[in-house]
Amino acid sequence: MNLKARQPDIAALYKEVDSFVRQKEQSQPPRIGISANRKDGLSCIAETYVQSVLEAGGAPVLLPVITDIKALTTIITGLDGLIMSGGGDINPLYLGEEPIPQLQEVDSIHDEYDLIILRLAFNHQLPVMGICRGHQLINAAFGGGLCQDIYSQNKDRLLKHSQTLARELPSHSITLFEGKTKLRSILKEKEILVNSFHHQAITEPAREFIPTAISPDGINEGMEHPEYAIFSVQWHPEAMASNGDESMLELFKYHIEEARRFRQAKEIHQRILTIDSHTDTPMLFPGSFNLGEKEEGKVNLPYLEEGMIDAVFMVAYIPQGKRDNASLHAATEYAVERLGQVKLQERLHPERMEIAYTPNDLIRLKYQNKKAIFLGIENGYAIGKDLSNLSRFKEMGVSYITLCHNGSNDICDSAKGAPEWGGLSPFGKEIVREMNRLGIMIDISHAAESTFFDVLKESEVPVIASHSSVKALCDHPRNLSDKQIKALAEKGGVIQVCLYKGFINKEEEKASLSDAIRHIDYIVQLVGIDYVGIGSDFDGDGELIGCRASNELINITVKLLETGYSEQDIKKIWGDNLLRVMNTVQSVVH
Repeated sequence: MNLKARQPDIAALYKEVDSFVRQKEQSQPPRIGISANRKDGLSCIAETYVQSVLEAGGAPVLLPVITDIKALTTIITGLDGLIMSGGGDINPLYLGEEPIPQLQEVDSIHDEYDLIILRLAFNHQLPVMGICRGHQLINAAFGGGLCQDIYSQNKDRLLKHSQTLARELPSHSITLFEGKTKLRSILKEKEILVNSFHHQAITEPAREFIPTAISPDGINEGMEHPEYAIFSVQWHPEAMASNGDESMLELFKYHIEEARRFRQAKEIHQRILTIDSHTDTPMLFPGSFNLGEKEEGKVNLPYLEEGMIDAVFMVAYIPQGKRDNASLHAATEYAVERLGQVKLQERLHPERMEIAYTPNDLIRLKYQNKKAIFLGIENGYAIGKDLSNLSRFKEMGVSYITLCHNGSNDICDSAKGAPEWGGLSPFGKEIVREMNRLGIMIDISHAAESTFFDVLKESEVPVIASHSSVKALCDHPRNLSDKQIKALAEKGGVIQVCLYKGFINKEEEKASLSDAIRHIDYIVQLVGIDYVGIGSDFDGDGELIGCRASNELINITVKLLETGYSEQDIKKIWGDNLLRVMNTVQSVVH
């Protein structure tokens, strides 16, 4: 490797340092953390890793081998990408296995350190590249299997996987799998030559990960996740790249480009307002809950902070029930109690969040580095037959009400269940007028098509679909047809694409973030950039491969950038479109 050696002249060296002018942040190389090895009390790494990152355009950051989670969190938060480097054996106890005699030296502190930084990197959605041990450790961390020693545990005839050749020289061939994999797109070829320094290996890739390369004796040589920015290889490309192998350098360039895009997404989130328009978090807990902790839900303050999301609508969801007076009263009080639990969070975490009532509240809280929690109600069943309940909900801070859920109620017909009114009921029309008067947004997600068009006819202001997707891409009663999307846009409304897998892909188990981006793109192509947003439906069974909780929502921005959307486009999708409707609705209060 070619490190620049200067003359031993302090004055000349300081003159060079002091004359350096730092470029604007956008021009800075992305910060790439490199996991260190641990040897004789030292945190160390081969210089070939550092050189490869430098040559590929990154700024290498060596991560010390420590297990202090607080310190490592601070370090990881400042990175744009992570390389999990090679090293010694992984302790099989972490995988629930007993060690076999052929297991070599293990270091549980090193294992613990690697597992911590990998978990923190994933929580923050950093792009990750794994090399050799890093390849094996990523697989183990995500639930895959580890072969402790391929020579004793593999009955087939094996190649020599721990070469005595120089590290920069190849020792055997591998085959890259067909298809649109990261590895094939980077290296282009079907077969390549690689070096090899290991006796442990992965067995089957972890759930959702796909194999991308294999050696002639069947040992896995590469894998990746189809949605997350994670890929790994069994060989040591850094040794070959630093010796002038351009194809191996391309692996580092690819990773650094992903890190650059991720950093761009973070910078955009710092500048714009980001809103998730629908979550059912208050319904996840039977009693009290605490947004300050990572409980079993998908939306909480730590996740919102990791995902750099400014605001979220938390709704009191009320399942459709009986419509006698006692049942209606119970539904109203249940909504009030659930909303009260959300408002309690403001007193529990005054330094981290507030209940927001207007777009201006969100702007103020953004500058105060707090999260904004808006309130909503899912199912007008909570209103009962008493119009005055709308004023009660407004005083509590409710910003929108979804007119129905699954099944008709006293307000309207639902997209699911038997029709009763042919759209809005007479009482439903009063509800629309009163919501207009009070400045409460009308949400037509879950509404029947007949209800949808009745609402557009009756409402004086734009309406929203807080969590719906495109019927043309996934034919589900809850999704909106092209005719509905066009009508919604003509009235100045907005459709917030829902991340519920059944609304995104008919093959639900395959529903991915890439599918959701296609829904967003479809709406943009159909009616323009001004009428689409994001409503996750997290904690109401919303989740996709590649986007499962609030900390992963930043991946939407990364995908939008990759697709070619501008920052101004992303700004509209993430909040401006919804805020436009909200401002309009609240400005015409009578």
